[in-house]
Amino acid sequence: MSKEIFIAFATQKGGVGKTSVTVLVASYLHYVKGYNVAIVDCDYPQNSIVDMREREVRLIDENLSLKTLACDHFRQLKKKAYPVIASNPSEALDDAERMMKEEEVRPDIVFFDLPGTLKSKGVVSTLSQMDYIFAPVSADRFVLESTLQFTSMFNENLMTTGLAKAKGLYLFWTMVDGREKSELYDLYEQVIDQLGLSVLKTYLPDSKRFRRDLSAERKSVFRSTIFPMDTALMKGSNIKELSEEICNLIKL
Repeated sequence: MSKEIFIAFATQKGGVGKTSVTVLVASYLHYVKGYNVAIVDCDYPQNSIVDMREREVRLIDENLSLKTLACDHFRQLKKKAYPVIASNPSEALDDAERMMKEEEVRPDIVFFDLPGTLKSKGVVSTLSQMDYIFAPVSADRFVLESTLQFTSMFNENLMTTGLAKAKGLYLFWTMVDGREKSELYDLYEQVIDQLGLSVLKTYLPDSKRFRRDLSAERKSVFRSTIFPMDTALMKGSNIKELSEEICNLIKL
């Protein structure tokens, strides 16, 4: 593999925003920060990020105002939308290498969206080739226990033994109610620290905006593979802060 940085937002429990965060961080880095990114959607068989891209392309083709918005966006950006390719966990690395060879501009970062279970064939072997892994976790006992089981196993059996190439494995809080961000999280983080794991400083709030996709009825955009987030909607989402913290960790 070449010098591109491979990143996965990985979890063993669904419903904590793994796919949404992949899209939001990728779009912020590509459209706002100026990095070149790509997404390998290996969450087979649903491949929801590929479906999102295809839906957005159809919407833009069918809607004159969105088509004008897209033209203006890419004229100012002076580069294309980042590539999103469909794959599966077993073939993800080969598909990523093939995609990078075909792209005119090789990406700085390749994001991998993997299934939310380690039992799927190829997930562990693909994760072991990531440079960095970020695990979203919510303050739900079942989600927390499942995530800690996954991250501890990966850290102890693969990272510390040198079987995984990952330079860092980090947890981060999602779906946080600001009114409840208190002693409970401090207690959880003490347990996480005792397991030898790290938690990012940035947390993502519990907000419906994370499910707000491109629409012909709305002018403002939040979650999109083609457009950057609307500036007003970005405020308070902590996506900018999360992306910046990740950039600092991976030394971009």
